[in-house]
Amino acid sequence: MKTPCGKKSRLCKLAVALSVFALSCAAAQGQLQGQPHRPMGRPASGAPHGPPSGSSIRERWQALPPEARQNFQRNAERWMRMSPEERNVMRQRENLRRETIKRETEAAVRDSGLHLSPQERAQFESRYIQERRKVEQTLRQQIEAERQKELPALIQQLKKEFQIDQPARTPATKAAESSNPKR
Repeated sequence: MKTPCGKKSRLCKLAVALSVFALSCAAAQGQLQGQPHRPMGRPASGAPHGPPSGSSIRERWQALPPEARQNFQRNAERWMRMSPEERNVMRQRENLRRETIKRETEAAVRDSGLHLSPQERAQFESRYIQERRKVEQTLRQQIEAERQKELPALIQQLKKEFQIDQPARTPATKAAESSNPKR
């Protein structure tokens, strides 16, 4: 049975997107496990590199929790629906984010005053990124909790302001409005 060319192309694109995303997840997972981040093809001297022997993308995919797989799939589908311009914007944002983190990580190493070997530096940077993520997550949760506490008072304040701005509705005006309906 022959499939239409467009359908085959979409499936191919989805497979490629999923593979790319799986590889980036694997790289991110390596960072979370304390492995230093380094560009592909440039392993740190003496450090293990590449996927663990016997590990495949399929095995890594199956090792992900179901929620992570669903999230990955949603992101891949969303990526596939994006126009090339939107994809470029997303790539630029991600590159900018990575550059910012890289600069700030280097500043943290410099500000620490430590004299580290390349391997220690990589470990320091990895831990800094991990701990920074935790701090940022905690701050986001605190901000959201504070927002939820503040919103009811804001709504009440606006409700009072807008009631003052509305013309006073006395029983006489209400009766006049009900006897003279707008058409």
